[in-house]
Amino acid sequence: MNLQGKVAIITGASRGIGKAIAELLGRAKAAVVVNYANQADKAEEVVKTINQEGGSAIAIQGDMSKVTEIESLFSTTKEHFKHIDIVVNNAGQGFFKPHVEITEAEFDSVFNLNTKGSFFVMQQAAKHITDGGRIVNISTSGTKNPMPTGGLYVGSKGALELFAVALSKELGTRGITVNNVAPGVTATDGLVLPASALEELKSITPLGRLGEPSDVANVVAFLVSQEGSWVTSQTIQANGGIV
Repeated sequence: MNLQGKVAIITGASRGIGKAIAELLGRAKAAVVVNYANQADKAEEVVKTINQEGGSAIAIQGDMSKVTEIESLFSTTKEHFKHIDIVVNNAGQGFFKPHVEITEAEFDSVFNLNTKGSFFVMQQAAKHITDGGRIVNISTSGTKNPMPTGGLYVGSKGALELFAVALSKELGTRGITVNNVAPGVTATDGLVLPASALEELKSITPLGRLGEPSDVANVVAFLVSQEGSWVTSQTIQANGGIV
């Protein structure tokens, strides 16, 4: 895969799945914007890794739950790199709690980032991305089979998947593809489950293990490549067959 000459924005790219995507696209020679909300040191580590491997990357701070900061991310990227070809809408907040215990503040926090924020990232992408560009949203396999305590989280991501279907039909005549990638349980530092629960998840996954961030990054890389140009309006399950 060669993304030489392409400019990619990855939101929430300082760790986990976002980091893996940023580093993989950097190795494919895309110029990468590593967006982060709070962890500047980790974002700079990602930038350093990409640059040391012969790529080009910068870090841009921005809270993707705030529309003004989303707008700033895109305008700053264009000032620096002149164009935008790939947007990976990854920033999000996992949340699991019984429905009857969820507060209004918790609801607003999850939806402000996962739903409102993702919507306006897609809006900015639609405004600024070049013809033939790629937009990929990171959703969750939970939208296909919601688990107990996951209603708020999967609801916020379900909306994102529908945004993508509608937007793909608006941008198709410009050769722009819009897709979702839905990871299953993925081994990141944000995955906090008892060892017994992790073993149970492994046992019911046909491929017999938890996902790794690189597993998701590989799917994203295909979708943003020239080889993925005929795939749009889809939600790709990257979950080892667990759903």
